[in-house]
Amino acid sequence: MNIPRYLLTFFLIGFFSLSASEYVWSADVKNPRSPCKIRYPGDANVEWECRSLKPGETPESLFGEQWRDVLRFNRIDRRHVRQGFPLKVPKRLEEIKDFTPLPLYYPPAETEAKFIIIDLSEQFLGAYEYGRLVFSAPVTTGERGNETPAGEFRITAVDRHRKSSLYFIEKTMIPYPMNYALRFYINENGVAYWIHGRDVPGYPASHGCIGLYDEPMQKKYYGYPKDPVLEDARIFYEWVIAPLPDEEGFWVLEEGPRVLIVGQAP
Repeated sequence: MNIPRYLLTFFLIGFFSLSASEYVWSADVKNPRSPCKIRYPGDANVEWECRSLKPGETPESLFGEQWRDVLRFNRIDRRHVRQGFPLKVPKRLEEIKDFTPLPLYYPPAETEAKFIIIDLSEQFLGAYEYGRLVFSAPVTTGERGNETPAGEFRITAVDRHRKSSLYFIEKTMIPYPMNYALRFYINENGVAYWIHGRDVPGYPASHGCIGLYDEPMQKKYYGYPKDPVLEDARIFYEWVIAPLPDEEGFWVLEEGPRVLIVGQAP
């Protein structure tokens, strides 16, 4: 069914006005940025060259068991790596094994069972236990004009299967999924910011939320990748709520982990 543009606009405005406010994202990336043109501080010690994928090439066929490391280095997921798309390819792949630009030990968090750092300048998230890094992952944060707030926060609510109240899967009326959602901030206008699964295109692309790999979601709604592997959103979510039971629906998390957001997005 084709809905006239003016009716669709009216519907979206009304829907947003009646719904709980929350910052989400548009998965329809219209102006993709080349990862080769983005310089992260953590790239400085890695010698790399820019390479575009040729027909039939995939990260798996090019980099073997280290395809995950190359994608982490580029802060990108497989759905956004396509023919002709440029990637930063390290000249010595062994230098980026289990790549992370975050410190392996963070002394200010050594007394906390769980502590989270999000470095906007690196587009990376780190999970710490008593100061020791136990998990890290690339993220996509707020685009220019919709920046992710920096500062000190705390995880205050969780929702394993949250849905967007404003954005939709491209060319559908299906609310965009915000799987494994962790709320860390509500601004003065009542707008909530979440860490959750989403597309990770290789650069800041959200409306303020912080996105992690969620390939099962991408297969369900986009049909790719055929064999989902990257599930950072789920892994991180389960780390945050453990040892509490994983209940369905929205629920408040008492004394959730502290979140420190630093730096400035490229």
